[in-house]
Amino acid sequence: MTLVDLSHEFGDGRGAYPGVPQPKVRDHMSFDDSASHYAPGTEFSIKAFEMVANTGTYLDTPAHRRRDGFDLAGLGLEVVANVPGVVIDAPGPPIDLDPGPMTGMAVLFRTGWSRHWGSPTYGAGGHPHLTRVAIDALVAAGPALVGIDSVNIDDTSDGERPAHTALLAAGIPIVEHLTNLEALPRDRFRFFAVPPRFAGVGTFPVRAFAIVE
Repeated sequence: MTLVDLSHEFGDGRGAYPGVPQPKVRDHMSFDDSASHYAPGTEFSIKAFEMVANTGTYLDTPAHRRRDGFDLAGLGLEVVANVPGVVIDAPGPPIDLDPGPMTGMAVLFRTGWSRHWGSPTYGAGGHPHLTRVAIDALVAAGPALVGIDSVNIDDTSDGERPAHTALLAAGIPIVEHLTNLEALPRDRFRFFAVPPRFAGVGTFPVRAFAIVE
């Protein structure tokens, strides 16, 4: 069994979706500050942070796109944990293909775009994204979730977001900003992307990883 980390690192001042505020991390209680609260030699660090939900590698639930969609608290673990996975190589753009029957699977698009993470190129446009043909085929295939290692599963050159619209309307979560997909085989792995059980929130960072069988 091999564990493969598929998540980007993020931290203070870095890692949010291009164009939105970057995370801010500060001490709520520093090691030094904690000294007066505990016995000698016992100290703790407690951090406070401010960030948008679209930071790092994150998962979108239907509540991200639809007012009546289920949120993170309504997300079933069976959809995001220990899910059989398949990788589709799609250097694009755009990604236009029929994925075939993939009911209940984690379908991950391996585009190679994650190599631009942290550079201006990552969010500058021209990234691999799904076409409407591919979106329709995915909805018909009925996967548990869909992921991509690109900046967005949709084309961002206009205001439409057909992949988010169709997939989330079908109750299919989306994981964006994956990385290290080159370390995965095409299949024979189990995928995990579990967010906290956060009520009233549609998107949140995850520690995405795979177990290769």
